[in-house]
Amino acid sequence: MRADGHAPGRPTPDGQDAGELLRRCARDVADVAEGIRAVSARTGTALFAPSLAASARRRPRTGLAAQWALLRALTNRQALGGSAISAPKGMGQVLGAAGEALGRESLAALVAVTSLRLRIAAVLLDHPEFARDPGMRRLLAAVTADRDREAVRALRALFRDPGAQRALSGLAPLMAELVAVRALLAEDPRHDDTGRALVAGREPSAGPQDEPPHGTGASHLATMDRGAAEAVDLTDQEKQFIATKGSFLGFLRNVDVLSTDGRILVQNVRGPDGVVRYVVQAPGTAPGRPRNDSAQDFAGAWRNLFTSDSPHTRSVRLALADYGIPRGAELALIGHGEGGVALLNLARDEEFCRTYRVTHVVAVGAPVDHTKPADPRTWVAAITNEHDIVAALDGRDAGSVFDPHPHWYAVDYTGPTRQYPLCHMLREYIEHLRTIVPDAREDVDAALTPYRGPIVRTQAYQLKDRAHPPEGYPFLTLPTTSLPTTAGPVDVPVRYHDSAAAHLCFPVPADAARGLLPGVTWLTPSRLGRRALALLSLYEHRCSTIGPYTEIALSVLVDDLWRPRPYDVAADLLRRADLRRTGRYVLSVAVTSDEARVVAQEIWGQPAMRTTAEADLTGREIGVRSGDLGLTVGGRLGPGIRCPEADWILYGRRSESTVRTLVRAHGRPRLHPGTGVRLRLDTAAAEPLAGQLRRLGIDRARPRFVVTCPQFMLHRSAGAVLPR
Repeated sequence: MRADGHAPGRPTPDGQDAGELLRRCARDVADVAEGIRAVSARTGTALFAPSLAASARRRPRTGLAAQWALLRALTNRQALGGSAISAPKGMGQVLGAAGEALGRESLAALVAVTSLRLRIAAVLLDHPEFARDPGMRRLLAAVTADRDREAVRALRALFRDPGAQRALSGLAPLMAELVAVRALLAEDPRHDDTGRALVAGREPSAGPQDEPPHGTGASHLATMDRGAAEAVDLTDQEKQFIATKGSFLGFLRNVDVLSTDGRILVQNVRGPDGVVRYVVQAPGTAPGRPRNDSAQDFAGAWRNLFTSDSPHTRSVRLALADYGIPRGAELALIGHGEGGVALLNLARDEEFCRTYRVTHVVAVGAPVDHTKPADPRTWVAAITNEHDIVAALDGRDAGSVFDPHPHWYAVDYTGPTRQYPLCHMLREYIEHLRTIVPDAREDVDAALTPYRGPIVRTQAYQLKDRAHPPEGYPFLTLPTTSLPTTAGPVDVPVRYHDSAAAHLCFPVPADAARGLLPGVTWLTPSRLGRRALALLSLYEHRCSTIGPYTEIALSVLVDDLWRPRPYDVAADLLRRADLRRTGRYVLSVAVTSDEARVVAQEIWGQPAMRTTAEADLTGREIGVRSGDLGLTVGGRLGPGIRCPEADWILYGRRSESTVRTLVRAHGRPRLHPGTGVRLRLDTAAAEPLAGQLRRLGIDRARPRFVVTCPQFMLHRSAGAVLPR
């Protein structure tokens, strides 16, 4: 059942489409949020008006009472519920900063989030599978909880994971709301005109073009990074595909040859009139692993959306300075994706336009509706596929009735595929310009007539970003090696950039634990008194080098394989993880991806199986459900205390040998009592995990304690084969 009480795919009792009804409600609620913000702004202006302050000094009894009434109406939780930051200066800003520090949410912000949630509910009606994706769930939770940094990290994680491509496709209908509602959530109304207008479907009011909107997440990103550019040679193979004569498709094919490895191309073109002009061609970013040595990463793309001063833009400017373009020369800027945004940011820079004459800007598959060139004579073309989520990042999707630049040459067309990243690939755009929208190709070619001549010089530049360390630095920056598996080569250690975990600890009978271990004499369960300790580990791996997946693992603490000592498990906690003798023998592992299953079996020697599972381990309420396993874990965590990093040793079996795996974690684990968490197992639950839980007597038990970490990094080494 859905939130509106009706089954998916069925109309409401009055015959209306439920999804469209939710969208209309979202628009109405957004209008209400905008109205509340307008009332808050007017109330704050009246509260700190000089005339009211003068009246309060002359007639304290009535004047102070009026000020107090306005202040309560503005800040009381039962009224507008916000801060007084809408005042232009003085005490209003002090009160506003205090309200923000206390985490006060205004009524307008809460109503705006309600609008976004309604839009999300409408999208999930058509695609309920998006709600089960851990990366998508984390992003939506961060957006609705007003956690800007978390939202940016979640979006980067989605782009980095090859397995999240389908979830990224689901973002396309939400991008306008994500950007616009974030503007509504901004406490300073002077910087959210564009977002509110986009929500309401109106043209935004004129304002400073170079000031980034507050509350978008871009305000938290560093803006002082320095860019760099280095001239590089093209390979012999690349030179064969570089165009020798200027044309629109020729320039786009040049960009496609450059791929997305952080390079741009600068060319001299002798036009039909004999004048030498210059063409700058820039590719965008691609989903996949981040290139932290390049300005063309997703963080740079996000900054490009909201500010004209980014490492990518500065790197392009340095490349042009090195190329030696004379002052006053005519330039055409052609880019794809983030490259189009970066080049248009150059065109909106007044100093750059005073140095060079930017005649044309052509952006393909780029979110460029949020800005405009500094020179009004610049001819701008924007070509977007309506299914391309990158082009929707500016907050206006294809087909919108709102056109922020009626004088631009804009083409919004419907491509044959909805799947991301295929719909964003430049090769697809080139094919569509040749077959689906040939008129657009001809029109742009006609506009680029001064640049349709022989190319007399070509130079590639490698853009670099000196400010960003490698992803996960320094914890995850370690040497790796590739190991063959039946699923293909796998780099080890396997690195997890973003995970959440909950370890449920159960005291169990030592004889029952011993009966589940392999029939060898050197594997004995560690005893704490008369009991052994079993752990049910629940993981939500949102981003890893083997893709996102959920993991459920049952393990038992075991003694040193050669010299077991009583209570050695307690002494081992004082040793470094790589020197520990005790560890956890993994009895069963259930994972939600084939690659993770193969890695667990063939590299770590663990008895893994593929299953379906849903996990939510980031809040005080934790929950894991697997229909295939018949397993449900849920409950509310009690008060917790910080505990040391949870590094550990995992043991498994491969043939006649024991496999030892070192696992290192970096996060903020907390220890909670297990009274609020319960494990439930269906009577028809699948083996082997269900049978092991029953034999240990924990199939319907509460854990003694729970160790949780809602966000951490870890890496698992290759399994070392021991002669036992």
